[in-house]
Amino acid sequence: MIHGLFALRRAPVHNATSQLLRRTFAPARHNPTPFVRRLQSQAWEPLRPPNPAHLPKPRPRKIKPPFTRRKWVRRLAIVSALLGTGYLFDKQFYASSITRSLRTFYTGLLIGLDYKINFRAHPPLADSIEDLHARNAKRIFDLLRHNGGLYLKIGQAIAMQSAILPPEFQKMFQKMFDDAPQNEWREVEQVVREDFGKSVEEVFGVSFTQEEGKGMMEKTARASASVAQVHWARLADGREVAIKIQKKEIAQQVGWDLWAFKVVAKAYTWWFEIPVYTLVPYISERLMLETDFENEANNAEEMRHLVHNEPRLAGRVYIPSVYRELSSKRVMTAEWIEGVRLWDKEGITNRWQGGWRRGSPGAGGTQLPPIPKTNTKLDTSFPPDAPKHAAFKPDRKDWKGKDHKGGLGVSLKTTMNTIVDLFSAQMFLWGAVHCDPHPGNIFIRRLPNGQPEVVLIDHGLYIRMSPNFRHQYSLFWKSLLAFDNETIQDIATSWGVGHADIFASATLMRPYQGGDNSVMQELKKGAQGKDAAERAFAMQAKGRDAIKLMLADDKKWPQELIFIGRNLRIVQGNNQFLGSPVNRIKITGLWASRALVESKDLKYSERWANWLKHLRFRCVLVLTDVAFYWSRIKQLTGFGLGMEDDIEERMRVMAKDFGVELNHGVFEG
Repeated sequence: MIHGLFALRRAPVHNATSQLLRRTFAPARHNPTPFVRRLQSQAWEPLRPPNPAHLPKPRPRKIKPPFTRRKWVRRLAIVSALLGTGYLFDKQFYASSITRSLRTFYTGLLIGLDYKINFRAHPPLADSIEDLHARNAKRIFDLLRHNGGLYLKIGQAIAMQSAILPPEFQKMFQKMFDDAPQNEWREVEQVVREDFGKSVEEVFGVSFTQEEGKGMMEKTARASASVAQVHWARLADGREVAIKIQKKEIAQQVGWDLWAFKVVAKAYTWWFEIPVYTLVPYISERLMLETDFENEANNAEEMRHLVHNEPRLAGRVYIPSVYRELSSKRVMTAEWIEGVRLWDKEGITNRWQGGWRRGSPGAGGTQLPPIPKTNTKLDTSFPPDAPKHAAFKPDRKDWKGKDHKGGLGVSLKTTMNTIVDLFSAQMFLWGAVHCDPHPGNIFIRRLPNGQPEVVLIDHGLYIRMSPNFRHQYSLFWKSLLAFDNETIQDIATSWGVGHADIFASATLMRPYQGGDNSVMQELKKGAQGKDAAERAFAMQAKGRDAIKLMLADDKKWPQELIFIGRNLRIVQGNNQFLGSPVNRIKITGLWASRALVESKDLKYSERWANWLKHLRFRCVLVLTDVAFYWSRIKQLTGFGLGMEDDIEERMRVMAKDFGVELNHGVFEG
């Protein structure tokens, strides 16, 4: 029975299958198939395998390889080899310029981020603002010293303007004036051969083997600075010369260094909203010219001609001769100068023991005494402590006496008067200004009449003033001392200076008393009733605002003022170092007024009118003499240090109102 049931249930399936097969292979018929049967027959189809050609290709299974130290060591070795090759290539062909630039960008980014994050009353990542300044001052100092070359020049420029920087920067940058290491002799030979196509012996006619009829030259430099070093030599004709040779790497580095300087300045201008980048191209151009010794020779010859033709300076100032036939873009040969550096006060003032009516060696352009025949030692080595060990240049210190305690026996007042006269004439009469008058570039000699002679060297950094700007600057200085506020304001506005009284104080290097002081009073406000940290931050922020106020329109601002201000600051420091023997401000003002009178563009009637104004101006300057002699009396009686120190103290008080802390002696050159 069960079997029959299964048979009954299988029968429809069998019949349906048979019918489906007959319908598939039999010819088509026209009789219609019942609906239910048709539905059942179409519900099932046989399973057909897919076409292999249409199937996707099988993917190989990814098996993560086990960690192998050897592979990573190989990769590290390849990267190290590439970096090492790049470093050596940069060092060999670019004098490490790319490495120096990368170091600059890294340090600049680090400092920028540090100030962006932490320059606030309570720094999140520093103990105080002073700590923030200290660590960034060290970063900049380390960068400049490590990179060397033109970076040292930039560092020295920063150091000369360190009075406007925080005290931490002032302390750190006092070390920027140390002597730079000198190049080895083979590098000196290479520079000479590249510029002249000859050896040192052939160019200068010297011998290192005591060959008869030849000159002699020291291989050890007498002085070494950031850009060049100076060697003493005696030519075959008897002339003693100073051979200034540029360091070999400078020519390759200067372009990269100035480019990196521009990039960092541009970034900081955008980042901190301080308009400094507009000044960078002009500064870079001056620094580039300083590495061109042909330009320096041109400046020296021009200044020699100007001094010689100025009766008020001829016989008081001496500019060494330049020997063009022995000079090039990287080598300059000039007259050797024997003298006392300006920083040697005892050497200038101690009693003269060189004989009556005699001058110091070379004074007045006289020929130096010949070298003793016994002095034939030749320097063919490069001592590690160079340049302490001299080779064979004669000492010529017999004028110091047997006890070696003698000096030139000249007056500090006369000496400093000549120095201020010289640089005032450059600014107001000639418009050609020596911008690096620090004591190392000024020698003092004694003339046979007992008067001092000032010798100015190193003429690489000069600026030129147009006649119109020179006239404006002369009028500005005269107006400062005459308290002509209307003229001061007009000139300051034409220069794009936002507030004339701030700029007047910066020009005089002393607080200006003739303005309305409205800006200073405004800047003094807003720092009351806060804790010490917030007050310090507020005052330093005001210092930054004061710079923005002074540079209201940086497109009009005469860029020459950067280096003129540098000159004024160094000259003030020189006067202060010597004990403030002269009234520097009065002397400078007199030259400014005299330049307005002696202008060749004036008509005859205008010249007479200006002479009358000049006489009235001299009467006004009597007031400055009263202040000067009062300071001298206090200085001589032990109650004061001198006029420049009094001015510095007043500037320190004024600067504090702007959030700037001035250390003692920031004006010293």
